[in-house]
Amino acid sequence: MATALAPAPPSDDTVVPPPGRPWTATDLLALDAHDHYQYELVQGELRQMSPATPYHGRFEVRLLLAIGKYLEARPIGEVFPGDAGFELRADPLTIRVPDVSFVAQARIPQQAAGFWKLAPDLVIEIISPSETARSIAEKVSDYLQAGTTLLWLVYPDQRTVQEYQQRGTFHIYRPADTLDGRDVLPGFAYPLAELFG
Repeated sequence: MATALAPAPPSDDTVVPPPGRPWTATDLLALDAHDHYQYELVQGELRQMSPATPYHGRFEVRLLLAIGKYLEARPIGEVFPGDAGFELRADPLTIRVPDVSFVAQARIPQQAAGFWKLAPDLVIEIISPSETARSIAEKVSDYLQAGTTLLWLVYPDQRTVQEYQQRGTFHIYRPADTLDGRDVLPGFAYPLAELFG
């Protein structure tokens, strides 16, 4: 006699939704912040992210400081660390939390609470070895479709940065190159030798 199989458990990065209804932005804000995880909502599905390692955090901080220094001399917007979430799409609900992001001053809403319903002008993601090509492509698509102008994927192990632009151009920065802020951060230049040094 055949034995009934138990249902497959959810994948490691997916959390079971509230019974009888989809996840909401309010649910995401209400999650226990003391479990040392971060969460994103991707097409209505809650995804749990592991805490960043110090190695990962090193590149996030270096980029935050470099952009922050640039903005001190040229206050054209604000830079945000890797715990700021942005609602990229309402249906299905998608809230992403980039490692570093920049929003131009003219686009910053007068809103103290909740997730901003916009795509950052610049998104930076530090790519971990455990991330799959599919999950990376999904992030790139989500940001660009929502309106992000400039996207940098930082690959620390390869010492390279992949750049995607809203207008469809793609560029790879190598270790001897300098990141260019393009039209988003005009005049911003940051050598990869400093980022990866």
